This record gives sequence, structure tokens and C-alpha cells, in this order.
Amino acid sequence: MIGEEVFKNPLSGSSGSSPSSGAPSQPSVHDHVTSDFYSRDVNPDDQRHHRTEEINIDLDSEGAIMVDISDALSERDKVRYTVHSRTKMSDMKPETSVVREHEEFLWLHTVLEENENYAGFIIPPAPPRPDFDSSRERLQKLGEGEATMTKEEFLKMKHDLEQDYLAQFKKTVAMHEVFLQRIAAHSIFRDDQNFRIFLQYEDDLSVRGKNKKEVVGSFWKRVTQSADEVLLSGQKDIDEFFEKEKNYLIEYSTHIKEAAARSEKMIAVRKNVSELFVKMGDCLERMARSEPDKSLARTLGRGADTMFFLKKVEARSANDEELKMCDTLIYFSKDTQAAKDLLYRRIRCLANYEAANKNLERARAKNKEIQKAETEQVEACKKFEDISALAKNELKDLKKRRVQAFKKNLGDLAELEVKHANAQVNLLQEFIAKLKE
Repeated sequence: MIGEEVFKNPLSGSSGSSPSSGAPSQPSVHDHVTSDFYSRDVNPDDQRHHRTEEINIDLDSEGAIMVDISDALSERDKVRYTVHSRTKMSDMKPETSVVREHEEFLWLHTVLEENENYAGFIIPPAPPRPDFDSSRERLQKLGEGEATMTKEEFLKMKHDLEQDYLAQFKKTVAMHEVFLQRIAAHSIFRDDQNFRIFLQYEDDLSVRGKNKKEVVGSFWKRVTQSADEVLLSGQKDIDEFFEKEKNYLIEYSTHIKEAAARSEKMIAVRKNVSELFVKMGDCLERMARSEPDKSLARTLGRGADTMFFLKKVEARSANDEELKMCDTLIYFSKDTQAAKDLLYRRIRCLANYEAANKNLERARAKNKEIQKAETEQVEACKKFEDISALAKNELKDLKKRRVQAFKKNLGDLAELEVKHANAQVNLLQEFIAKLKE
């Protein structure tokens, strides 16, 4: 079932519950929400297979590995991803499917990041941890407030919650898939032994999350790196290309983080607006029910229907902005940080190389341990030259990927915004026409 998503939705009721009962259904760890669920009132432009960055791999090319997440199951405290891979390489199984959890994705990212052989590469950022607690809390509050709602209102709000949950679920699955596809598309990472174990070892990897000591260790490692970056900030780079890249990435990182934060705030406001349309529709609907004048009641009812339809358009517009703009900004903000980490590793190698040169000069002046100093100087020089050659190609490739992704996603967003705006205009024009009847 390649490319088809079968998601278990903990917000949905058990298979034996009646949708017309009006009672809040209990989550079941056994229920799946199939593709039929998406056919109900879903925007055709929802981009079910939307990816922040499109990564195309030709299976017939040499060393190609095609990876996708064919199935995902959400449980109360974790998500299980079915990772499906295909390849024509003789030293790998032609096709496998394995079940992985988020911690195993983090493990894969960590082993790549800590491998010194990959110091000259931009390590693909780890996918975000699935977080559906807010959706579950909203469902619980909905169940508690059922007594104050009509059956129609309850079912409508429950359906909206399910749609919001599934949109978030699809997004986190897509981010995990892109992470694997970037590794598979990389000429070096795809040959990593740990990556192949991740793809083809069919049993549990027995990977656990970091304990408190390891979390503190990771924190202090980042603090140490930040302090080292400050100490190296005065280090003069001998290559003008990297000096410009460093200054550019520092400024760009600030701007893209600010843009991502403001984008999130804007989308939160848009989603609040869509909820206000629902509240307006509910008020108009209740007014229509209590209105003795049939003509006015009919007008109020039409106004309520218009509010509900406007809510759908507004919510879809906000979701598209989140997918096409906000997620793109966040994604490349993390990629920019990974590029800055690469430059830090390179400048550290440069500092080590210069220190080795000074040690060699002192050894020759003292005529002691010259051979050892020469060996260390040669090794430091080779490491610096190797990481510089790789880093230059990686940084150029990042710019190319970033431009392509922004052009595609922002172009798609502009087209969708026009479509949503036209839908709103048409709804309001229809409402005006009905008022004039």
C-alpha cells in the first residue's frame, strides 16, 4: 500500500459506537482512520502528500534507495511509523517494511551528527516530536461541555477536532518521511551502516530516550559549543567564501527565526478568526430557532449557514499558510542552524590547524618531538582541507534547495490564497442574492 496513509486517530470513537448517539466516544488504540475519513468535507487542495521539500529519487540510478512511510499508528503516548524502503543494491534487501518510533529517528540523527567522518556535511535536522496533547485536551473539554450543546453542535465540533488532529498527524508523518528521504538521497549518508540497520533490521532497535544525565550532557555540550563559538568569533578565516557565508548565515538565521515566529502568531490569529465564525453561526442559528417571524428566521438561518461555510474556508486558508509558509520557514531555520554547526566544525578545524603550526614551530625551536609535531600538523591540515572542500559544496547545495522550496511553496500558497478569496467572495455574493429574493 505504497503512498497510502492509514492513520489511527485517538480522537475517533470505537468501531462499535453509533455516530448518531451524540455521546462523546472513547479513544481506542485499535481503531484506524482510513482514507475514507479524508473524503468527508476535506479541501481538495489539502495537499495530502505535501512535503516541505520535494526529494525525487530515481530507483534505477546507481545506489538509489527509495523510502516512504506507508502507514502510521498513533497510540496514547507514542506514534509507530511503518518505514517502507526499496532498492536495487545487491548488498541490501530489495524491499522491506519496518516499524519505528520517534526515539529511533532521534537515534539515527544522533549517530550521524556524532560521526566525525560526516563533519563536512550538513546533517538533516531531526523531525519534531509528535505532540497531540492539545487535541486530546480539547476533546476532553468538548465531552465535558456536551450537556450545554445540541447534538448537531456537538457532532460538528467533534468532527472539526478530528480534522485538526489529522492535519497535525499528517504533518508530523511527512516531516519524519522527509528526514529519511534526505538521508537516502545523500551520496554518503545512504551508505551509512546505521541508516541501513534502521531501514532493514526488522526487530525492535531497543533505542530508549535520553535519561536526565544524558539530557544534561547534551545541554552542556551545546553550551560549550556556544562558548567556543564566541572564542572563535575573532578567528580570521583564510577563505573569503567561508567568511562571507558565516556573516550571511548569522544574519539570515536571525531573520528566518523571526519570520517563523511571526508566521506562527499570524496563523494562530487566523485560526481564532475561523472559530469566531463558528460562534457567530451558532448565535445566528439559535436566534433563528427562537424567532417567531418566519421570514426573519429564514434569513438568520441562511446567515448561520454562511458563517459555517466561511469558517471552513478560513480554516483551510490558515492550514495552507501553515503548511506552505510557516512550516517552510521553520524547516529551513533548522537547516540554517545545521549549516552554522558545519561552519563551527570547520572553524574549529582551522583553529586546530593553526595551533598545530605553532606547536611545530616551537618543537623545531626546541629541537624536541619534531616528528610528532609534524605528523599532527599534517593531519590537522588534511582534516581542515577535507572539511573545507565538502562544506563548500554543502553550502551551495543548501542555497539551491532553499530557493527551489521557497519558490514552489510560496507560489502554491499564492494560488491557494486566490482560490480561498474567490470562495469567500462567492459565498458572500450568494448570501446577498438570497437576501434580495
